[in-house]
Amino acid sequence: MIPRVDKMPFHPKPYKYRDWKQTALDFDKYVFDFNQKGDDLPLIWLDGMKRNFPDTTFGIYTALGDIRMGAAVNNGENHEALGALGAVLGATMVGVDKSNQGGRNYVRMLRNYFAKDNGWNVIQNFTNKGAHIGGGYGNDFWYEVHNNVLFYCVADKYNDEKEFEDILLNIAEQFYKSDSVMGDNYSYSYFDFKEMKGYKNHIPAQEDVAGGYAFILYSAWVKFKNPKYLKAAKNALNVLYNQKENRYYEAMMPIAAHIGARMNAEHGMDYDISRYLNWTFDGSAVGREGWGVLVGNWGGYDVSGLGGSTVHNGGYGFLMNTFDLMLPLSAMVRYDQKYSNAVGKWALNASNAARFCYPYEIPDSLQAIPQHKAVTQDVIAYEGIIKESIYPEFKGITPFAQGDGPLWYPNMPQQTMFSVYGSGHVGFFGGIINSTNVPEILQINCTNADFFASQKSYDTYLYFNPYDTNKIVNIDLGNSKYHLYDLNTQKIVSKNAKGATSFTISGQSSAVLVLIPVEMKFSVKDDKLYAGTVVVDYWFGK
Repeated sequence: MIPRVDKMPFHPKPYKYRDWKQTALDFDKYVFDFNQKGDDLPLIWLDGMKRNFPDTTFGIYTALGDIRMGAAVNNGENHEALGALGAVLGATMVGVDKSNQGGRNYVRMLRNYFAKDNGWNVIQNFTNKGAHIGGGYGNDFWYEVHNNVLFYCVADKYNDEKEFEDILLNIAEQFYKSDSVMGDNYSYSYFDFKEMKGYKNHIPAQEDVAGGYAFILYSAWVKFKNPKYLKAAKNALNVLYNQKENRYYEAMMPIAAHIGARMNAEHGMDYDISRYLNWTFDGSAVGREGWGVLVGNWGGYDVSGLGGSTVHNGGYGFLMNTFDLMLPLSAMVRYDQKYSNAVGKWALNASNAARFCYPYEIPDSLQAIPQHKAVTQDVIAYEGIIKESIYPEFKGITPFAQGDGPLWYPNMPQQTMFSVYGSGHVGFFGGIINSTNVPEILQINCTNADFFASQKSYDTYLYFNPYDTNKIVNIDLGNSKYHLYDLNTQKIVSKNAKGATSFTISGQSSAVLVLIPVEMKFSVKDDKLYAGTVVVDYWFGK
């Protein structure tokens, strides 16, 4: 187990299953509608400045009513990659083809964030580094790295997109070169990819970006087969692994756990990934004090599982950070099943607590601007949940749904507490979490976020049983026949299963089921269990 997850409740309260897939589909339909009418609408516009590529692209508001943005502000080119990439990837993960939607190819439009005009040759958070209002984004390491991680994820889902291959290769080269420059020292606030030089500023050093580096370079090795990328990916992981203290800053630490698990499984490495996981969860970060995952009950509401600050005003959980945790943690279980109980229990808590950010999921008395919630259509949420509000007029109310928008820039309206860019990552939950016939037992897809997998894998699902008694879970396999192999027991729990079938999960335990087509023959090689040519269990003989 992960010690901090041990402290989370088995039955978070008040509990309600939110359909995250439907939320993601509804978000996409609402936000990508250019014809929406009303205050602060539409939420999307076209940017014809044609930065980096001779194409029109699109912009999405960072927050409702954000006065820094829109078609009429700064030639319409003040918009964030973090919002656009998250929205496109999230919609894709729930089955929307964003390369052909309403006559537009939103996937191709993402190219404009590839900063070749200024010589950086990586994805940047803005199409024009000097264009944005408000400042700060261009000199913050995690923005550059995370956006490149998300671009790689999108590219894996659209592997035939024209010209993406050249962009991916350029990104890989820039990350390889910058890793070579930094060597064993990633202690920078940001990195200039044109000068190939790291810098420090008022922002803490962000050594955890090494996790993002490892993901990009490992993915590049899978795609381009150049061993130098694998060597650099190992260096990045080693740099982070050898830190003497927790340097978690934003979103990269759990990615290191995922890639560490893959390298252990696929290359015989020996990373103790609990180091990365504990640094992700336990709130002991020193660069950004207290960054981690919340544990607690505030005013009768279990907020355990939310990613963010464990110390700011008693704790401040952010929706986007929580959504983003799901990508690496769900895929990690595919390569190291011993963390399945911990990930399953975390997912149960996080999926319940995340809904409190939505204005229709929490009483009006516990949120900042309920008078504006109608415009959210229940798909745009507050930026986060805090134990005690940073706004003095709400002092003493706990928990409290709010956002930082009014603090970003002079004269920013209250509506900016609703986070469009954070809400756009909802597909990371929607494409991975599903319900079952047993309340509180979720189905977690362990392959949808396994980007740039080294080989095909069979559909794999994690089920965690929070009850102290055995439970029978029903699933529908359709018309195909499968053997159901449980990675945890390392046994086939059902042979020749088809259509409606069921299996039993022990109390306060989990099952990780791999759906193996019945025609595949089993074999064991180098302590790995194969079905056909596909690895089913990386640790079968261990």
